[in-house]
Amino acid sequence: MKILFTTTLGLFLFMSCGNGTGTKSLQKKATTTENITINDSTNVIYFAGGCFWGTEHFFKQVDGVIGTEVGFANGHTENPTYNDVIDEDTGYAETVKVLYNPKKVDLKLLLDLYFLTIDPTSLDKQGNDYGDQYRTGIYYTSKEQLPIINERIKTEAAKHTRPIVVEVTPLKKYYKAEDYHQDYLENNPGGYCHINPALFQFAKDANKKNNH
Repeated sequence: MKILFTTTLGLFLFMSCGNGTGTKSLQKKATTTENITINDSTNVIYFAGGCFWGTEHFFKQVDGVIGTEVGFANGHTENPTYNDVIDEDTGYAETVKVLYNPKKVDLKLLLDLYFLTIDPTSLDKQGNDYGDQYRTGIYYTSKEQLPIINERIKTEAAKHTRPIVVEVTPLKKYYKAEDYHQDYLENNPGGYCHINPALFQFAKDANKKNNH
C-alpha cells in the first residue's frame, strides 16, 4: 500500500536548521571506519538528510534502532564546530549516526525509511536549508552494506526522471556535534524540522510487525 505524505506548511516555512545559535565546542575526537565496532547485535550506518535535528528524531522512532547521534561527516578540517560547518567551507555534512540491531531491523528497511524523508534529486538543499552541509548522503561502515545501498539507490532512481544525487561513500571522518544539538526535537518540541511530522509515527510503526 502506498502512502502519500504532503508537506505541512505554516510556521516552519520561514525557519531553517541554520537559525540555531552555536558556540565553540571543546576538542573532539574524530571517528573513522577503522574504529567502528561491528558485531552480531550492533551495526552502524550514517545518514545525511538535510537538517540533522529531524533526521535524528525520525530514526529514534524505529524499533531496532539502539541509539542515534548527530554530527558532521566527511569534511576536510579538524575539530569543526556547528558554526564552522554552517559558515565556512569545511566540506562536512550534517549527519546522523544510527546504531541498530541487525537482528531486529534490516538495513533495507532503514534505507526505505531514509528515502521517505528526503528529496533524493535535490542537490545541497532539503526543506528550507541550502548549502553543501545539507547534502544527502549514505556513509557506510562495512563492505557488506555497500551492495544493499547500491541496490536501493538503483530502485530509487527508477522512480525519478531527474538523477539521484545522494552520495554513497564510506565514512571517512566524523565528529559529534555539540551537546545542544543532541535529541534536539525532544528538548525543543517546537523546533524546526523539514520532515513531515506524520512520518515520525510512520517510523515508529514501520518495524513493529517484525518484532512483536
